[in-house]
Amino acid sequence: MLKIRLQRIGKKNEPHFRLVLTEKSSAVKNKALEILGHYNPRQKDKSFKKDRILYWISVGAQPSDTAFNLLHNENIVEGKKIENKKISKRKREEIKKQKEEEKKKETEAKKAAAEAKKAEAAAAEAAKTEEAKAE
Repeated sequence: MLKIRLQRIGKKNEPHFRLVLTEKSSAVKNKALEILGHYNPRQKDKSFKKDRILYWISVGAQPSDTAFNLLHNENIVEGKKIENKKISKRKREEIKKQKEEEKKKETEAKKAAAEAKKAEAAAAEAAKTEEAKAE
């Protein structure tokens, strides 16, 4: 299976990447079948061969998640961006805490709504009993 992915070519502490077409099982440093563009994250310099990328995708090549997001930003491919799968422990814990807080707020809101309904029902019932007594 063919894969469109990034290949690092920059020096130490100077990252530059090529967008290449390779066999999925081959090592990242191996020779690529075709160079489809380049990307410099420091200067935000991007240059992609749109026609070749679209050709290889139509033939069945699959872009990696990062390559897909880069191509999506350049409006070469369509679809929803792919979220980062690798999240640090600290970030995972923060997300977990946020979800727990949201659940607590939802349950509190549901309890408050239920109590408000009960209070309305009790008030309506009291009003009915007062009307019955007044008659």
